[in-house]
Amino acid sequence: MRLQAFLARSGAAPSRRKAEALISLGKVRVNSRTARLGESVSFNDRVFLDDKPVELPPKYAYFVFNKPAGYVTALKDERNCPAIAELIPADVPGLVPVGRLDADTTGLLLLTNDGKLAHRVAHPSYGVEKEYELTLVTPEHGLESRLAALASGSELEDGKMLPPKLTRLRHTRERTMLNITIHEGRNRIIRRACAAVGLRLISLKRVRVGPVWLGALAEGRYRSLTKKELKILKNAGRLNLE
Repeated sequence: MRLQAFLARSGAAPSRRKAEALISLGKVRVNSRTARLGESVSFNDRVFLDDKPVELPPKYAYFVFNKPAGYVTALKDERNCPAIAELIPADVPGLVPVGRLDADTTGLLLLTNDGKLAHRVAHPSYGVEKEYELTLVTPEHGLESRLAALASGSELEDGKMLPPKLTRLRHTRERTMLNITIHEGRNRIIRRACAAVGLRLISLKRVRVGPVWLGALAEGRYRSLTKKELKILKNAGRLNLE
């Protein structure tokens, strides 16, 4: 395991980026020597931060969290913006969000201190679906052609989007609502994809990750994953690689 991941999952650092900074400052020791940025550690190694031992949590935890608007997906924000750390369990060491939602996006975030599962869910190679509810301004002209362009995969500055799946389309004269399912996790990809085809996004809410649905969970609240959800979530990643 990479040392920065070890520090983040143990709760010694709020993120891998912060862990890298601690390593660069020489505050981290592996066994009897000062740690090097980018190195890996095994279960035989002893890790210290400011000469205090750092250990991984003895028990894994898994939560579903409904992120409200206005909160950044971080355990601490240097700009003093409201962060999800204010709302999630504080007594679970190493608990981190799986992936990110921007401040204006609401909905489902998985939280865990199980790094292996977090990687499996977040990395696009495992093909775990993420489904969102979109509300758009209904354009005066060309709704069908714009949605067709969105469904085919928008051309973005960092590469063409993989074609998403559009479902549950309904619209009025003023508003268009639909669900979009993607496998990618690029920064603000849905917002950028809508803008690229001339669709104005009003709201964006994630409602599903793999087999896990947000359901009626209230904003700002969290619940534990059920054993069935956890089992299906782990198997979903394996099946998509076969």
